[in-house]
Amino acid sequence: MAGYPEDLTPLPAEGVPDAETIAALSARLDAAAQRRLGRSLALRHVNTGSCNGCELELRALEGVLYDLRRYGLRFVESPRHADVLLVTGPLTRNLHAALEQAYDATPDPKWVVAIGDCAVDGGVFKGSYAVLGGAGLSVPVDLTIGGCPPPPERILSGLRSLLEANAETDRTG
Repeated sequence: MAGYPEDLTPLPAEGVPDAETIAALSARLDAAAQRRLGRSLALRHVNTGSCNGCELELRALEGVLYDLRRYGLRFVESPRHADVLLVTGPLTRNLHAALEQAYDATPDPKWVVAIGDCAVDGGVFKGSYAVLGGAGLSVPVDLTIGGCPPPPERILSGLRSLLEANAETDRTG
């Protein structure tokens, strides 16, 4: 075919972590989840008005590169089955109550992670008549992961840090 190179081997993308880095992060995350919960970690995504940039990065965590299920991480469809609420997007007026309901429905122990600049403080939408601000105005946030959007390895590293910190708290008292 004219115009196509003979070797169609994909070039490595800049900024894409190697397999060893991903495996190490995921293994530490799984170990921390087992220490803290004694089982795998259930994640529930709550979109409070996002542009969907962060959602693309969350979905990448389920893809073949990260494949979180093999490390004991899984997304669940109900906050009643979740350990962690992953909040994306600025807190909009019309989704304020929905976030609070999801938080109330999540059993203890539970954590809330604000993913992306918008979930942290409203991001580029801060000051809009429709936006209240970040997720912390509605529910207590345990971890913020900045970026617009944050890459999957930063999300994975943040979840690991959250679990390891809470596992240390449980051991010390």
